[in-house]
Amino acid sequence: SGSGKSTILNLIPRIYDAQEGDILIDNQSIYKSTIDSIRKNVSMVSQDTTLFDDTIKNNIKYAKENASDEEVHEVAKLSFCEEFINKLPNKFETVIGENGTRLSGGEKQRLSIARAMMKQSSIILLDEATSSLDAETESKIQEALRILTKNKTTIVIAHRLSTILNSDNIYV
Repeated sequence: SGSGKSTILNLIPRIYDAQEGDILIDNQSIYKSTIDSIRKNVSMVSQDTTLFDDTIKNNIKYAKENASDEEVHEVAKLSFCEEFINKLPNKFETVIGENGTRLSGGEKQRLSIARAMMKQSSIILLDEATSSLDAETESKIQEALRILTKNKTTIVIAHRLSTILNSDNIYV
């Protein structure tokens, strides 16, 4: 804790800019690209999901405003959101409150994964995406993350070994 893992991850989409050194993607400095261009190609799923006081559908569509209802339903299914959405009184039209106050931690993370799936970016950043979840919810999120990260460059910060077992490289 506190060693700067999340800070390093936040340098990639240029939430912060490095004071020295460089970050390269495909041998190109991120500082030679526009922030807009970088963020279009990077999705982040973290333990602190930012959600809006709006409908579930609009929270998913935030990644792609012109998405069809069919696309929204497809990513909701792939991210295991559909099962909790269908239990809500207004389903996809349910307003979830500021930062998703009406949802559990696992439901918020699944919505964040649905949003990342909708965005279809080539780089996925996962910052403790399965922290503080019960075992059943974690297994659903693990499966959703497997679908999300297939054939994508993925950087994962995790304390749980189960989260990173299938990684090509692991740094401790």
